[in-house]
Amino acid sequence: MYPTLIDFGPVGINSFGLMLATAFITVGFVIQYELKRRGFVPEQASAIVMAAAIGGIVGAKLYSAFLDGAINIQELFSTSGVVWYGGLIGGCLAVTIVVLRAPNPFFATVDIIGPTVILGYGIGRIGCLLAGDGDYGPPSDLPWAMAFPNGTVPTDVPVHPTPIYESLMSFTFFGILWSQRHRFENVPGTTFGISLMLLGIERFIAEFWRITPRVLGWMSVPQIFSVIVFVIGLGLIFFLRSCPRVVED
Repeated sequence: MYPTLIDFGPVGINSFGLMLATAFITVGFVIQYELKRRGFVPEQASAIVMAAAIGGIVGAKLYSAFLDGAINIQELFSTSGVVWYGGLIGGCLAVTIVVLRAPNPFFATVDIIGPTVILGYGIGRIGCLLAGDGDYGPPSDLPWAMAFPNGTVPTDVPVHPTPIYESLMSFTFFGILWSQRHRFENVPGTTFGISLMLLGIERFIAEFWRITPRVLGWMSVPQIFSVIVFVIGLGLIFFLRSCPRVVED
């Protein structure tokens, strides 16, 4: 594995940071393309991505600090301690504020954003794999099991390369949802609800190949959060489809 790609002494380029930047840039291009296709203001894509980046990273770090019981200033500026559901909450809050202040219709805009969250998550997991940051699973003798002797959280024992599983699931879910997005445009907000459901499903499944501590029998905290995200997405879809349609200006 390659946690650090280029080392300039005290400053370097790490693989996780590079893939994180790749994820945000890719998502920005996709959002801009779709905003333009639907006749919205495409320049809003940069503000959305910036809000997602700042809100997501800050949310992930603060939630990690909350779990640790203290805020470590050094950890806040490191690539470790990134909790995905903290990032999801922080990113959603920041993006919601930006979208509400924008001229584009709210629900139609978040419909564009939803699938790209899945895409960006999949790209980010490639960074986790390259960094060997401990997101891998338990020991395994499968042909594709991998060791991470040079990882941020090293192990010489072959384990499940869970980030690969997550990237494959994320790209598959994104591809399916993106190809079918036109079907849901008549009820704005539906695609975003489905995106939340797929995010919950992906992480819930991935947890079976991770070494996350269990808190409720066989369930981990991320799985509990995944269920909540799934229910929120499902509830949003039912709510939007049961309410009289409101045309957003």
